[in-house]
Amino acid sequence: MLPGTAIRWATKHGFMRAGINAAARKGDEQARFFTDAAVRQEPYPFYKTIRDTAPLVHSRLMWATARHDLVSAVLRNDAFGVGFTDRPLPAPVALMFRFSRRSSPIGPVDPPSMLVVDPPDHTRYRRLVSKVFTARAIEGLRPRIEQTCDELLRDKPTDLVADFASLLPVTVIAEILGVPLDMRRKLLAWGNAAAPTLDLGLPFMTYRRTEINIKRVNVWMRGHFARLRRDPGDDLLSQLVQLDDLSEDELLATAGLLLAAGFETTVNLLGTGAWLLMRHPEQLAILRDEPQRWGNAVEEMLRYDSPVQVTARVCQREAEIGGQRIEPGQVVMAMLGGANRDPGVFADPDRFDVTRANAREHLSFSGGVHYCLGAALARLEGEIGLRMLFERYPDLRIDGTPQRRSTRVLRGFESLPVTI
Repeated sequence: MLPGTAIRWATKHGFMRAGINAAARKGDEQARFFTDAAVRQEPYPFYKTIRDTAPLVHSRLMWATARHDLVSAVLRNDAFGVGFTDRPLPAPVALMFRFSRRSSPIGPVDPPSMLVVDPPDHTRYRRLVSKVFTARAIEGLRPRIEQTCDELLRDKPTDLVADFASLLPVTVIAEILGVPLDMRRKLLAWGNAAAPTLDLGLPFMTYRRTEINIKRVNVWMRGHFARLRRDPGDDLLSQLVQLDDLSEDELLATAGLLLAAGFETTVNLLGTGAWLLMRHPEQLAILRDEPQRWGNAVEEMLRYDSPVQVTARVCQREAEIGGQRIEPGQVVMAMLGGANRDPGVFADPDRFDVTRANAREHLSFSGGVHYCLGAALARLEGEIGLRMLFERYPDLRIDGTPQRRSTRVLRGFESLPVTI
């Protein structure tokens, strides 16, 4: 066991893993989310249990809610953030944390990534990149997305994830960021290897594999920055590397997050959306008869089976949510997937319905200051990609056994075999 890697694993996952396992042995219901394979495969009955237990459930681990109103309230309350408060730690633990932060490669959940920093830093990073992701700018990408779909669909897909759902979003985000297209499959491999870091309590060997791949991304990215400084283009990264506003680590964290987030969730949206339509041919028939409903259909896919299932917020100052007092330093797990099936908001929530009038009320893109920067891009890629897929191959059907991803925070398919 490599000492540095072991220390980083312990501070990021090991301590939490021990706590989760101890809670699970004592019958803690929330611990099942992290330990029960059946919950990973089908989490919605679990969310219902949490929602039926209480509006806000407390356990040995943290608070949790699967209620739409409370999830929304937590995400939008500025008393909650994504960074841990500076609470006094025992000296040996504090030393381990300092070492871990200093020596760790920079991944999607490592500071200064936007995912894990709060304002004012988060505001500064987001302002630098948000102009590329405005609704107007994203709509301008429609012709290029359609062209990319056409190119990818010329060959009949046999695995919808490998042959289409992964390649569409990675091609688009690579072009936005000025990443060579011949890097697409390598980027996908790195992204898939790093995705488990969003989960809590990873086993050591899983963490070690993710760290190796994140280091590879870091090395490649730093070299790419140097190339763009010598020969800049008109892409986003070429603009960012010329700024004095970002340190090298901040640039690395911002670029890496944009790259990974630019395709990870959309891969899940496209794969899950296609799977849902193949399993519900009556819904696909509605879209064929009424193609103007494709945008709403994507919203219903996001609601019904969210690409991101949960997120967490840390209480920064005393707050009240759902009649419960939350103390500084306490964590609330906001179950997005559960909120999206809340019967208090969505009638017959376990039914997939592309005509659902309030489908867009889902919380799949989070909320508040951390609302997903790429939401408009994901929606457009989902709408164009799925529409063109079923127009090109109207008799597409599942052929074999789809394989779910092993992650719990991210939900989607590792493999989706199909036949024409």
